[in-house]
Amino acid sequence: MRATKTVQKILANYEGETPGVKANLCRMLMAGKLGGTGKMIILPVDQGFEHGPARSFAANPAGYDPHYHYQLAIDAGLNAYAAPLGPLEAGADTFAGQIPTILKVNSANSLMSATSGKNQAITASVDDALRLGCSAIGFTIYPGSDCQLDMYEEIVEMRKEAAAKGVATVIWSYPRGEAVTKDGELAIDVAAYAAHIAALLGAHIIKIKLSTDHLMLPEAKKVYEEKQIDVATLEARVRHCVQSSFNGRRLIVFSGGAAKGTDAVYDDARAILAGGGNGSIIGRNSFQRPREDALAMLAKLVEIYKGKA
Repeated sequence: MRATKTVQKILANYEGETPGVKANLCRMLMAGKLGGTGKMIILPVDQGFEHGPARSFAANPAGYDPHYHYQLAIDAGLNAYAAPLGPLEAGADTFAGQIPTILKVNSANSLMSATSGKNQAITASVDDALRLGCSAIGFTIYPGSDCQLDMYEEIVEMRKEAAAKGVATVIWSYPRGEAVTKDGELAIDVAAYAAHIAALLGAHIIKIKLSTDHLMLPEAKKVYEEKQIDVATLEARVRHCVQSSFNGRRLIVFSGGAAKGTDAVYDDARAILAGGGNGSIIGRNSFQRPREDALAMLAKLVEIYKGKA
């Protein structure tokens, strides 16, 4: 596998990283139909943990089988497949070496009480990632939660161990909790802040949600208005989040969110591309569709990220 100049340029931004980490980033960037372009589409399937099996897979019962998701990601030509420990173990031997994988090492669930605080349990280890041949670990943080400082300290330690062992780190940075309003979870000032926090914590790949033009933080709102920071369009908001990720020196991908129509999925991808984002990490909008529909949608997304649709 020879890295393209585009991928080499991206890897050069990760100064001070171990060769193993860069090799695994290269492995993901060079995989699949977008290999070598600097763009990525990742299939994440941790929703069973987060939302329960029926809410996640009843729309497409084939998804109850972890092998389905491995095969979907492979057949669609995606850059990586991300999942918790159990699903990756369930297909690790059958699909060994066929697609880069990301081990989601912490998770929450819908059975927690509303008063328990927004937090996630660590459910896997860096050694699990090595044992399963994963390219990266994935870890969720909740900026805005009363538990956020503990989460930051947890990922700093896990990232340190992972980097020493040549494994990359993907941080899901999802604002939620006691300090964030419902509208604030998707506010552009909060989204950009969340992306920046993930970069500061050492994320090699940052995952955030697409944002609205809402501004939640009063002091930040003053700056956005005074400096006339453009957040009017989705493209502009993506560009601002890229800027907040060390001015594009860190890979940043955007979540597909709740199930939506294909046209909306395509419009999101076009805005991500135009705004300089590195791609999509798209779960429910792919695996909850019938397989052929999902493959057709993912094929169109590949064409969009190649600038051909």
